[in-house]
Amino acid sequence: MRLLVTIGLMLVAGLGISQTFSEKITREYSFEKKSGENAVLIANISGNITIAAYDGDKILLEVTRTIKGKTAERLEAGKQITMGVIDLADTLIFYTEGLCSKFGRKQNHKNNWSHTRGWGYDWNGRDPDDCREKVEYTLDYIVRVPKGTNLIVSTINNGNIKIDDVAGGIEAHNINGAIALNGISNAAVAHTINGNVEISYAKNPPQACRFYTLSGDIHAWFQKGLQAELSFESFNGQFFTNVASLQAMPVVVKKEESKEGLKFKIKGNQFKIGTGGVPLNFETFNGNVYLKEKS
Repeated sequence: MRLLVTIGLMLVAGLGISQTFSEKITREYSFEKKSGENAVLIANISGNITIAAYDGDKILLEVTRTIKGKTAERLEAGKQITMGVIDLADTLIFYTEGLCSKFGRKQNHKNNWSHTRGWGYDWNGRDPDDCREKVEYTLDYIVRVPKGTNLIVSTINNGNIKIDDVAGGIEAHNINGAIALNGISNAAVAHTINGNVEISYAKNPPQACRFYTLSGDIHAWFQKGLQAELSFESFNGQFFTNVASLQAMPVVVKKEESKEGLKFKIKGNQFKIGTGGVPLNFETFNGNVYLKEKS
């Protein structure tokens, strides 16, 4: 592993003015065990995540760490917030270390940042000594990965997620920011609360995909000849498409047993594209969905 650290420090004197520490960390990793299951997981709290695939076999990582504190003492204490690494031979996990909540093996199912693949890592509760972060901080990731790498990434504040040309499966979660997946070709999950979701496929997906935003629009571009079974749900949004072969599917009613008696689930707004095939799920609350085949 090669490590290059460049540090810049700016201290500004004056009442109420934050003092800032900035550090750029560059690291290089390799998967000890190479396979089609190789994965990179990034569990960020504050900051951007930008990932691009390339033809090499190493993971090239650049992280800009910025800490802001109202006093020199707070700034110094806040420097413990940094990037942590867990190397599992076939999987690399990068996370925010030094917080009051500790990241590690999952103790329960609450706050599990991996929503669908169940990797079993999360933040395991607060420090018992009434700990709280007294600084502002961001970790901005710029990463290059081998094309076939699988990705599970998340951030919460002060950042967007952007992933380009990755051929592996992708799962991306955000809270206060956008998600953009460009030139992808595999199964994908994109889930954000406040932001747009943009998806562009270089090759139509072979497996089920799910795209969700609470307050934002979803723009999805697929290659011509898309064959899929599509579902759309929204409270205030509408669905727009240039796909001529879209056909409405019958409403599905499912009956299930429950403690209160029989429960009925009604699934509507389902469509077939072409002859049907891969399930594609789109959901918004206050946004539209735009699905287009590329010309």
